[in-house]
Amino acid sequence: MTNVTTTSWLSRLGQYPARLVEAAVAMNGSDIPRAEFLLREHLKERPFEVAAIRMLAEVAGRIGRYRDSETLLRRALELSPSFTAARANLALVLYRQNRPTEAIEQLGQVLAEEPDNPGHANLQAAALGRIGEFDEAIGFYELVLQQSPNQPRVWMSFGHMLKTVGRLDDGIAAYRKAIAIMPGLGEVWWSLANLKTVKFSDADIAAMEAALAGGAVAKEDRFHLDFALGKALEDRGQADAAFAHYVAGNALRRTELDYDADETTRLVDRLIELCTPAFFAARAGQGCDAPDPVFVLGMPRAGSTLVEQILSSHSLIEGTTELPDIPVMARRGGAYPQNLLGLSAEQLARQGEEFLERTRIQRKTERPLFIDKLPNNWLHVAYIRLILPNAKIVDARRHPLGCCFSNFKQHFAKGQAFSYSLTDMGRYYRDYVRLMAHFDRVQPGAVHRVTYETMVDETEAEVRRLLAYCGVEFEEACLSFHKTERAVRTPSSEQVRQPIFREGTEAWKVFDAHLGPLRAVLGVVLDSYPAAPPSW
Repeated sequence: MTNVTTTSWLSRLGQYPARLVEAAVAMNGSDIPRAEFLLREHLKERPFEVAAIRMLAEVAGRIGRYRDSETLLRRALELSPSFTAARANLALVLYRQNRPTEAIEQLGQVLAEEPDNPGHANLQAAALGRIGEFDEAIGFYELVLQQSPNQPRVWMSFGHMLKTVGRLDDGIAAYRKAIAIMPGLGEVWWSLANLKTVKFSDADIAAMEAALAGGAVAKEDRFHLDFALGKALEDRGQADAAFAHYVAGNALRRTELDYDADETTRLVDRLIELCTPAFFAARAGQGCDAPDPVFVLGMPRAGSTLVEQILSSHSLIEGTTELPDIPVMARRGGAYPQNLLGLSAEQLARQGEEFLERTRIQRKTERPLFIDKLPNNWLHVAYIRLILPNAKIVDARRHPLGCCFSNFKQHFAKGQAFSYSLTDMGRYYRDYVRLMAHFDRVQPGAVHRVTYETMVDETEAEVRRLLAYCGVEFEEACLSFHKTERAVRTPSSEQVRQPIFREGTEAWKVFDAHLGPLRAVLGVVLDSYPAAPPSW
């Protein structure tokens, strides 16, 4: 949650019991353990005081205990249904748990009670964007900016939404407005760079360098600026200087992440051990038999957005986005993947139906097939095969050096913690190839592989193979995918609005002198590409 609660408390200290005042001061000073202790002690004596319950909910939200925060806020609303501030906090907590539909439901009442609060409209816009209601979201952002035009982060969010629906010039203008208000806002500079089509001017580069040189620049702004400067200098052919910024940005971002490459390797080991031919044979005929989903997965930055755009240009296939549901569902009920052993035939069928129901809100047309383009679902191929045995699975693969370096120079808004170290990245790529090679052996033909370089060189033949695998007839529109008008939320959004091009297959080569650590870790995977090593 934000600090709205504690700020408002601090402005009215004299109105509240001393212990709540002390808790508010502790929260404002980020002394969360002290605030939690004081609030719990207070609620022992006054268990029905809704203001204290709301404050304790904020404590839980600050440390990521969103379920606890939700429970407390629902209790506060039980006791005081007209407590609008608690309802607004509940909407935020639901949004942060990736439950945007429920957040929107709460926000409807909040906005009715406080229609002039731009913060509520801003959250409503974000939640609507999460479920694909982009035009309505844009309307809310416009409303917020009419009321509060000097909010750089709202201009940035507005730019994200405009970019998503293909209004590129308007999106760039919104980003530029954010920069004009707050020149040191690193994320908006990176947002411009991340369009992949913007070329920074000398003045832009000077402004970013000045912001980096400023002593007060925050860590988050600093690594965003490094990534943006890396892109700006790469576009100018200054490979060594660009790489230095990429290294600095990655190293700084890596300090904020808790990623263990050994754990990914152990997970792949467990999946290979579990997912034998006998394992699948024992569960044949189970699960939900719906053929609707097409899962496009693999490494990020491997061409999955291109595959999605080609498929969604077909009259029978709808593109959605990177849906978060499969990882959440797969990891319920115990340690993954051992928890799969305990799923009954009834549970497998029910969970397949649950996935269709959970994702229904993302479907805006009556097309019979739809795409889930979450790359990380490669770790959940076994689960997909169990709950949706008739679903299609497309593995988008790209040259190891091209793919891994493209990840290294990409700052992701969330997830992909493996991507901020060349060594971690190489190991992740190896584990991905290793697991997919295993599925090729134990479930031959279940996964269709699209190699990016082949798609570039032999586009029509590869598109025909892909459509045939998906069980649909060839359509010419799939070759003119760049003309398909649809929302695209990934870093490749502007690239897939252009005809297919080779440049992306070569970009890593000017950095080859810096990629020794990556080559060493990739080893035999690099030597055998595009196939897996024969020994696997």
